[in-house]
Amino acid sequence: MDVMAEPAARPVTVAIERRVDPSRTAEATSWMQAGTDLASGFPGFLGSGWVRAGEGSDLWYMLYRFGDIPTLEDWEQSPQREWWLDSGRAFAREVRSERRTGIEGWFDAPLASHVEPRHSGDASAPRTGPVHQPIPLAPPRWKQAVTIWLGFFPTNLLASWLLGFVPGFGEWPLIARVLLATVLLTPVMTYAVLPWVTRMLRPWLQRGT
Repeated sequence: MDVMAEPAARPVTVAIERRVDPSRTAEATSWMQAGTDLASGFPGFLGSGWVRAGEGSDLWYMLYRFGDIPTLEDWEQSPQREWWLDSGRAFAREVRSERRTGIEGWFDAPLASHVEPRHSGDASAPRTGPVHQPIPLAPPRWKQAVTIWLGFFPTNLLASWLLGFVPGFGEWPLIARVLLATVLLTPVMTYAVLPWVTRMLRPWLQRGT
């Protein structure tokens, strides 16, 4: 009898939309960073990032990523995360969250909160209440590949140029040079380059999806 192989674990990206009191931005910024610092101590953590919808806006978007579902759930069910969430309840309220597997998670459009009319026959009644609208489909794989390349090529080029100034670096064994380069570039790509490139290319990435 054939035995089915277990599917390979896939990274999971969680996208969360929160409403934060605009008068407590400094506290919220420190709070977000504290959450990242706590999560980074858990096995499977692959990176995170957050951005505000605009200056003065109370909408904040946060992404964090883990190697698979079990490691993600270890973080989400941990007492550390529960303490962190409790410490921010005075100024931050979670509106919605979504999970994505694979690299597609970095390419999701920012979560959007809509409003709907009250259940009333009066057409002029105030509109209220968030509507949980699904995130648009991830862009085609070829667009994702182009986006990653556009971020990785200049970053790798700059890193290679800078490492050339390290005395004797060119004489290191190939595996040592590649190891150092990947150790340096992986967090740069995860925390800075890839989120920035995807934001810049968002209209093109989402066109037609």
